[in-house]
Amino acid sequence: MQTYDFGFSYVWEYDDDFLALIESSFKSAGLSTFIISDHNIDEVTDLVINKKIYFNTYLDRAWDVDDRYSNLGKILHRRHTYIFNPYKNVLHAIDKASMHLEFITAGLNVPYSIIIPPFYEEEDIFISVDNLAFLGRPFIIKPCNTTGGGIGVVTGAETLREVLEERSNLSNDKYILQEKVHPTYINGKRAWFRCFWAFGKVIPVYWDDQTHLYSEFQPPEVRMFNYKKLIHITRQIQELINLDFFSTEVVLTDEHKFIVIDYVNDQCDLRFKSKHFDGVPDNVIKMIVDNLIKSVLKIKKNK
Repeated sequence: MQTYDFGFSYVWEYDDDFLALIESSFKSAGLSTFIISDHNIDEVTDLVINKKIYFNTYLDRAWDVDDRYSNLGKILHRRHTYIFNPYKNVLHAIDKASMHLEFITAGLNVPYSIIIPPFYEEEDIFISVDNLAFLGRPFIIKPCNTTGGGIGVVTGAETLREVLEERSNLSNDKYILQEKVHPTYINGKRAWFRCFWAFGKVIPVYWDDQTHLYSEFQPPEVRMFNYKKLIHITRQIQELINLDFFSTEVVLTDEHKFIVIDYVNDQCDLRFKSKHFDGVPDNVIKMIVDNLIKSVLKIKKNK
């Protein structure tokens, strides 16, 4: 049986640069990699089933779009491959309704929200005028389990009619109605942050919700506010969901309150800023890969 240190599945063309960094960095660290995509997924699955190939660790960035990848992952799990972001944990973590309640229980600040059942369960719903007033205007409409690329998200809703129309578009999904939270400003930048949990390390960056542009923290900015609070919040979330890699969005308000806005994103967009104006800073992606390597080395040592 041929054993590789790390298996990586992907189908998104914009992961090519991330893949190239993984392969070069892993090679420098003395680790072997095996890449799986549409051209070989069926062949690799057969090799794994017949015990011709094995991966110590596996990162799957395709399972949510093609069942062939999740089927392979499940087989690898039974063969004791370490799966970064176990599927069961992901399905729990990306449910915004569940996370909303768990975050509140854990003492995390979240926006005022109303959770409504799927359209197929209850076509007619009642939301009181008082509850709508608490949401304020405009408010946000989000499907609870449909994630990625802002699918189904309305950021400027004004009326109950919009809620009723939107929930019929993804009729099998619960919806969460969320008050719109406004950030304060730090050095002229909106205090809206994306915090990556990257294989044991927290990496916070600015992420402007209006322009979708990232920027890294400068040392003076770290000292200007409670930067460590971002680290603490992200660690709290990781303890609740037990994922190896994810991001969360946190806002600092004028009242100096940190509020978790977008709870858990497990399939992070890792396009490089050097190639895409709204990409993740290259240095941040390098830190993510470096932390991944440390995790793979640790797992290999303990095998």
